[in-house]
Amino acid sequence: MKISYILVIIIGIISIASTLFIAGKGDENYSGSTKRNTTNLTLIYVVVITLSLIFLGVYISLIV
Repeated sequence: MKISYILVIIIGIISIASTLFIAGKGDENYSGSTKRNTTNLTLIYVVVITLSLIFLGVYISLIV
């Protein structure tokens, strides 16, 4: 049981350290390309929500 606690703590420390290491490197052109990023995210959300509703309808029609 102590080994699992130690492993969880080690993995947590590695995760925090790697997140902070990666977060230090920012995209220099991010603020300039906000419109493109927003458009891409909107398209992704539209596609995912549409597909989810279609699959939900198919699932309900097959189960019920």
